[in-house]
Amino acid sequence: MTVETVVGRFFDVRGGQVYSHVREGDGPALIFLHYWGGSRRTWIPVLRRLDPGQAFVAYDQRGWGDSTSVPGPYGLEQLAEDAQRVVDALGHPHYVLVGHSMGGKVAQMLAARKPRGLRGVVLVAPAPPAPIGVTEQVQETVSRAYDSEEAVLRSIDLMLTHGGLTPELRRQVVEDSLRGGDQARLAWPRQGLVQDVSGSVSAIEVPVLVLAGSHDKVDPPTVLADHLLPLIPTASLTVLEGTGHLSPLEVPDQVAANIGAFVAKL
Repeated sequence: MTVETVVGRFFDVRGGQVYSHVREGDGPALIFLHYWGGSRRTWIPVLRRLDPGQAFVAYDQRGWGDSTSVPGPYGLEQLAEDAQRVVDALGHPHYVLVGHSMGGKVAQMLAARKPRGLRGVVLVAPAPPAPIGVTEQVQETVSRAYDSEEAVLRSIDLMLTHGGLTPELRRQVVEDSLRGGDQARLAWPRQGLVQDVSGSVSAIEVPVLVLAGSHDKVDPPTVLADHLLPLIPTASLTVLEGTGHLSPLEVPDQVAANIGAFVAKL
């Protein structure tokens, strides 16, 4: 990925604009949705490893990155509506949703609506459609995960990664996590995490590739195999080796290769 081929662009959404990096090229276009605490930057290592002609948009969801000024609500319905606005404005006739963690749940919600032009979905360490073992204590713990730099670093080491991150990527995760707006940071653990969308995801008709980290402590492969795959008839599971929850940063080679192979089959 070279600077010359990627353009910064704002997309209009309800109440403001979300910031993105866009590359024109061959379709289907890839629409990247980052995790809770991330930003478009989370995808950079993966984007650099895609086919140089592949079209994509990676944007900061409302409340995160350079979209922190966009007001709420920050619930899944609004995030799915934002994604649809980005898709519509992008104008590609065919596209694939690529969602990581929270972004994966947003992608499931949007795909269940059978939007025109959707060709497939890639769910990277996705949150399952219904909460699994999420108690009020878990919600409270998650809601405080990004309270300070020390808290973010603790989350990186204890929950989010397996092999660890480079110093540069650790700084990036800390910056992105702390930069999120207060309401956006709380919306996921208090609302999106426990929202049950399992009744709708069976309506997804396009191919779905689920990428699970072998050492993911947040959404382990066994949880996704038991609580996501049976609900989406078109879904298949691939386990990424040697990674935790932040696979786009830990093993971008594996993530990009699987996305490329999936798109090639469409």
